[in-house]
Amino acid sequence: MDTSNDSNFPLQSPSKAEQAVQGEGWPHPAVQIYIWVCLTLLAPMLDTLALILLAGMMTVFAMNLCPKRFSLLLRRTRWILISVFLIYAYTSPGDALWPQLGWLSPVAEGFADGLLQLLRLLAVLAGVSILLSLLAQAQLIAGLYILSRPLSYLGFSRERVAVRLALTLRYAEGAIQETASNWRDSIGHLLAPVPVDPGFIELNVEQLTRRDWLLLAAASALLLVVWLPRGVGL
Repeated sequence: MDTSNDSNFPLQSPSKAEQAVQGEGWPHPAVQIYIWVCLTLLAPMLDTLALILLAGMMTVFAMNLCPKRFSLLLRRTRWILISVFLIYAYTSPGDALWPQLGWLSPVAEGFADGLLQLLRLLAVLAGVSILLSLLAQAQLIAGLYILSRPLSYLGFSRERVAVRLALTLRYAEGAIQETASNWRDSIGHLLAPVPVDPGFIELNVEQLTRRDWLLLAAASALLLVVWLPRGVGL
């Protein structure tokens, strides 16, 4: 694939350690990405017990499969998580959780909603960590290349989408690993321009197997089963 106007981003083969995790037996990268997308869409629609179970299972899986990556991602997003919780806890309408504290008390309903929102974000972050650990960078791009096939019917270039994704992944990975001394340095690093040089990207795209199609159908069916009653107002 010629991407001379987009990036200089050689994709290397996974290491032996990565191959142990990313070896045969796992579904196609496109299927793994689609399952994560479905779980992300399902999280806001689950009731409290189902959400606790999902977040708990995803967290346990992430801590066993990729503890360093997951812990780093939590550290990098800790202020966002705290801010989301405080916004829900102190700006939602309702009664004070501890009236004796006066204005310092969070709202009871907002406190509960904030905890639920943290569980949703925890499940999503755990899913991101798992996905990035199961898939090498080239596999991730190839999977998204397959999932973006409908864009070709709208006149978009799937190849260009894959190249843009490659640039985003390279920058995002560097931003996650960047160790800034304070939040101002972190923001400055995120806003810094990224140098781009001409180059090539080669995608190794594998065909979906029958099992992959069955998993896609099962994930879609689960999403519809949970979403449809809410969509029709049942």
